[in-house]
Amino acid sequence: VAALSPLSALSGLTPLAPAPAYAAASGGPGGPGGRRGRVVLTRSRSAGIRSAELSLDVRSSGRAPWTSDALRTDDFALLGVSWPAHAPTPAVEVRTRATGAAGRWSEWRSLPLLDDRPDPDDEATLQHATQPLWVGSADGVQLRVSGNRPARVRLSLIRPDAHVGDLRTARVGAAAPTTARSAAPGTVARPTILRRRDWSADESWRRSKPSYNDTIQQVHVHHTVNGNDYTLAETPSLIRGMYYYHTKTLGWSDLAYNFLVDRFGRIWEGRAGGIGKAVRGAHTLGFNATSCGVSVIGNFEQVPASDEVVAGVAAVAAWKLARYDRDRVGTTTVTSEGSDKFGRSRQVTLPVIDGHRDTNDTACPGRHLYARLDDVRRAAQAVIAAAG
Repeated sequence: VAALSPLSALSGLTPLAPAPAYAAASGGPGGPGGRRGRVVLTRSRSAGIRSAELSLDVRSSGRAPWTSDALRTDDFALLGVSWPAHAPTPAVEVRTRATGAAGRWSEWRSLPLLDDRPDPDDEATLQHATQPLWVGSADGVQLRVSGNRPARVRLSLIRPDAHVGDLRTARVGAAAPTTARSAAPGTVARPTILRRRDWSADESWRRSKPSYNDTIQQVHVHHTVNGNDYTLAETPSLIRGMYYYHTKTLGWSDLAYNFLVDRFGRIWEGRAGGIGKAVRGAHTLGFNATSCGVSVIGNFEQVPASDEVVAGVAAVAAWKLARYDRDRVGTTTVTSEGSDKFGRSRQVTLPVIDGHRDTNDTACPGRHLYARLDDVRRAAQAVIAAAG
């Protein structure tokens, strides 16, 4: 395990000193043996975050997967893996150990590729990466890399500190998204949206001012592909961790998504710039110029999307689309800026409310959430109808 290369300067992270060596894992559920130290998470220049960045040499001969030593670490809550954009794209798996001396190792889990893309002015720091994985509380990690392996990968471990406001926002229940503010007759009221201050966003992490689109033709629905068992009080920390991963680890200008919806149905402001404005996000490669991105916090390849999630996504989608007189259950023709599915300048007819997989080669927003998009569209249409 080596210290980070000078590439770390691009993402604003302080490289660690070389981490101690560890004996190879035995492969059993008890985890590694013979360890002589641990990976230390250091407080970053950004208050409220502890992190460790490890550059791992995965170059090896043969086709067998490369497996790291099982590493003992300080307590962390979120992890991700990244590599240079010009390097091959590997398949990455991880297992973690629950915090505590008697902690058990999880099963191996695949880390999905992060299909979202940064803004044009972030291209200088472009890296490919996995989605960040929220593990709650862990003090051990092991990585397995297979397929077309790059020479090195970077393992990021992140621990957002708890904030006093996290408990306050936990009191905002799942009914919040459907509690609309008063509005003039014939207009759609804004649903309750927890703001960036509610998840304690550090605005100094952002590298540039927001940019704006001329219109909104679509709402793209995503999922964040992290854990499904976070609590009401953990949601703000989870969003802070994703924000740090996007801005500091990957060097993006801000959190990729315009809005997030948690598993309790609550709506959160994501990217800065004003919730009532057409802020350009970094969520849907080729289609960010005419859309709003809403990401549900969870992995919906694994679990069904609840009625609360459907209501939350529908509430914010109805409000945003009504401002541009879009048909929530209809289609629209948009021009691709170039994605892995539709070439630049191609005219594409897509649902006004669609899933990420409709525009890019990805499983996002997960098969269970994608299967409920018709429910989202009908619920959004009902919000519009109720407004007259």
